Amino acid sequence: MNKFEELVQADVPVLVDFFATWCGPCQALAPVLEELHAEMGDRVKIIKIDIDKNEALAAAMKVRSVPTLMIYKDGEQKWRGVGLHSRSDLKALLEQYGA
Repeated sequence: MNKFEELVQADVPVLVDFFATWCGPCQALAPVLEELHAEMGDRVKIIKIDIDKNEALAAAMKVRSVPTLMIYKDGEQKWRGVGLHSRSDLKALLEQYGA
């Protein structure tokens, strides 16, 4: 949990993707996040967390379904969403929080 808190302590928005390798929507979201990272570069951080390898963190963050996305800024959660989201929607959210 301490490592997670360090990762989200950034002055740029941090998009956290809680995913599972067996999840179809998670697999569909992966290229969307890659495109978003390529487009936005250093204006954002994107962190992918496999819930099967990080069960305690997923439980602590109350992740009940995947994909669960969260946006943090300066260590504070600003937004949370579940399911597949478009690149344009995620970009608009990240820009809203300072990207």
